[in-house]
Amino acid sequence: LVGRAMRRAVDVATEIGYLDGLPPFLDQDAFSSLPRNQVVALMTGSQGESRAALARAASGGNRDIKMAPGDQVIFSSRAIPGNERSVNGIINALVDQGIEIITDKDAMVHVSGHPRRDELRQFYKWLRPEILVPVHGEALHLHEHAKLARAEGIGQVVEIRNGKMVQLVSGAAKITGEVPTGRLFRDGKLLLPPDKSGVSRRNRLSFAGHVAVAVAITDAGLVLEDPITDLNGIPELDSKGQSMQALVDERIDEALDAIPKRRRRDPEQVRETVARAVRSAIDGEWGKRPIVSVLVTQIEDV
Repeated sequence: LVGRAMRRAVDVATEIGYLDGLPPFLDQDAFSSLPRNQVVALMTGSQGESRAALARAASGGNRDIKMAPGDQVIFSSRAIPGNERSVNGIINALVDQGIEIITDKDAMVHVSGHPRRDELRQFYKWLRPEILVPVHGEALHLHEHAKLARAEGIGQVVEIRNGKMVQLVSGAAKITGEVPTGRLFRDGKLLLPPDKSGVSRRNRLSFAGHVAVAVAITDAGLVLEDPITDLNGIPELDSKGQSMQALVDERIDEALDAIPKRRRRDPEQVRETVARAVRSAIDGEWGKRPIVSVLVTQIEDV
């Protein structure tokens, strides 16, 4: 047995009689003194947990468990959605050491941590609950669990979704309200919901960059000086080796010239026309449409 978590699980199973008739398990310090082809090391960490026994063994951080080329690691699990990257990281580290990996895709080695219907029925008989509130899982799982509970004769079954508040005292169990739920992002010093965090916009910025354009126009619709542009995260040259900055400047001038003088008095018209021209110019050469900010300053005619 490798690690405290695995030892605790075996101690509990032994105490309630699940392991009766089995010889005692050896501790991890016996690993190095036994023939490698006669050892199975049981350890936690199949979900890629960085501090679990498997991760430490894969990185060489366990002084008793040293893996070697030709060893096998069997993942009797499936990666929980969201854990794929960390699980694959451990698998890659093991493969690079010449270790053979066996998963449920290779053989029938998956051991589910979820009870089957007959196990739930047995649990209901032991516990004899008056109220059942299915939790943990997708809507389909919750619904099917509720149907099973009703079929088994549980008097009150409350089927809920995230955020529902359930009253379990003073009479019948029932939904009494709702509380805010959902993801929050820790963003620097702030804790924010996704739509208030700006993360999606920053993701777009990282993908396609940003162009800022400053234009000064008189009340009469005359453009004062050349517009100022700032390209961030945009390639310096196009596929022909020409300056992307020069291309953008040229398209801005063309766009401003194409706006009738009287319509240049409308800052929103100028802003929209210039932004569209910049996005089109860069998209045509790069294949990506950056975020474009156009700042229009109106100057009074003297």
